[in-house]
Order: sequence, then structure tokens, then C-alpha cells
Amino acid sequence: MKGLTWDHPRGYRPLDELARREGGVTWSRQPLEGFESTPIADLAAEYDLLVVDHPGLGAAVEHLVPMEELLGADELAAWRAGTIGASYDSYVLAGRTWALPIDAAAQVSAGTLADPPRTWAEVRELTRDGGVALCLGGPHALLMYFALCVAFGVTPFSEAAESAAELMTELAASADPAVSVRNPIGVLAAMTDGPVRYCPLVYGYTGTPLLSFRDAPSGPAGIGSVLGGTGIAVSRKAPVEEARALVRRLIAADVQTELFPACGGQPADRRVWTSPGFHADTAATLEHAWVRPREPGYLRFQTEGSRILREGVLARDPFVHRRLVKNHEEGRNA
Repeated sequence: MKGLTWDHPRGYRPLDELARREGGVTWSRQPLEGFESTPIADLAAEYDLLVVDHPGLGAAVEHLVPMEELLGADELAAWRAGTIGASYDSYVLAGRTWALPIDAAAQVSAGTLADPPRTWAEVRELTRDGGVALCLGGPHALLMYFALCVAFGVTPFSEAAESAAELMTELAASADPAVSVRNPIGVLAAMTDGPVRYCPLVYGYTGTPLLSFRDAPSGPAGIGSVLGGTGIAVSRKAPVEEARALVRRLIAADVQTELFPACGGQPADRRVWTSPGFHADTAATLEHAWVRPREPGYLRFQTEGSRILREGVLARDPFVHRRLVKNHEEGRNA
């Protein structure tokens, strides 16, 4: 079988190692930007197995095999109960499961500080002193906005949500401008070999031992974060029995709790996240992370909405939220 994953070690090392041991699939890789924005339907025509991001599912379900046709109800229920947060439910649409979570992530705080901020009020104070970066590259400006809306208990694109864009603009004015436009991998790299010492919201990655990962800052409504992670999906062209066996192995206890961590992965299995030594200080964030929309057309809006926010907050545009809301309304009416 042919599989496609993404080109960070977290995304390919566990899969490559399992394939080396057991065979069955040859994995190709695509850049993080492709993983976040390339339509799943286009990839399903070429690959049997796809490591996918849940927001792209809405436009792709007709090209994928629902997991209910591959695994039994008891197996699916057990994996649903065993995964952290909404990892499993993020792949459920119209009552069917279109991928199974094999990797978990959410925006958390990261840096080299011994005592990082715990609230957005503290983040404000720290940012004024310098050494802070945001993560606004690719779709991540919009994802930061969503996370702030959750933390402050406001509905995205509502009048009250303008406060989220205002806070982003305030923080961007003091944050490192060159680092803040990077994707998560670039932001984390800047904290291991540069002057940046803290980022309040960035998707965490194992394999960065010089950094400390903590729960995302909280606001009046609690922790605000947006669920990431990956799922394994099966295309309609895949050989059924072979695909079933591979999916079953990827969610098996030994693969999730042993092979994935040993190879730098971030398994979806809750037991790993709550065990000592594996980012246990971020488990609460993952448990409560918000799930993005998944309807057809969302990925296009995510790209454009993030561009509007990134350019607006960096330029200190007082009307950036108004422009974001307009773009959102036009997308819904299209």
C-alpha cells in the first residue's frame, strides 16, 4: 500500500519504524503547509492511506472509507474512550468515523522560562518586557484567535470577539516580528537557538528537550486552545483487508504507548499524556481543546482568514476584526 504523512519526524518516524518491522505500506511525505491545506480528496486518488487533519474532512468523505466498515463497534468504542480530549470525535461527521486519531496535539505555551505565565493578563505583562513571539504563520493566526475566543468565553466573529483581535494586536506590537510569522516548527526552533524565550500559544512537538511545555494560558472562561493532531484515513482505492490490519496496528496499545513515544511521536492514547515525563503539564489543555469547523470550504476560509488577521494585527489595523467577520460572512454565503 501507498501512504502519505507529513515531513516532520513526529509525523513519519513512528510510521516508518512500524513499516520497517512489519511491512505493508510505503510512506511518502508532504510539507506541513500541504498537510494543513491540501484537499484530502486530491490525495485520496493517489494514496491508500492518509495521515489527515480533521478540518479537511468535510470535503473529502465521499473519497474515504468510514471506519465502521473496517473495525467493529466494540473496537471503535474502546479507542474513542482511550483517546485524549476530543481527538476521536473530531473525525466523526454525520454519525460516521472518517479517520482514527493516531497523534494528539493542541496549542500550549512553550519556552525556556522556569515560571511561565498562567493567564493572559500575565502574558500581557511579560510581552512588554520582550523575548516573546506569537505563532501567526500559515493558519495559525486564525487558530490563535479561536483559542482566545474560547479562553474569554466569546463566540468567534461576534461583536464581543473583537477583544480577541485587539489582544492579538497588542501582543504583536511587542512580540518578535520575524519569529511571529513562522509556523510552529519555526517558532519552537527560535526558542532553542535564539533570543525568543516564550510563546503563549503554539502546537507542541516532542523532540525539543530544551523547551518546557505547559498548559495554554487561561482567561475568564478557562483554558483556550484549538485541537490539532492527526488521524489515519483510508481511501476508497485501498485494499480493504490490508488497510484494516494497518489501522488496527496503529491504534494498538504497544504501538501507541511504546513505539510512538520511542520514535518521537505524540500518540493519541490518553495514558501516555497523563504519564510522568511526557508533557503531562499540557494534558488539561488537550482534554479541553476546541474542535474547528469541518464543513466543505472551511480550509479555504482558514487560509484567507488567517492571512487577514496576520497582516492586520502586525499592521495594527483597528478594523482587522471587521474585515475578518466580512470574509467569514462572504464565505458562508458563497
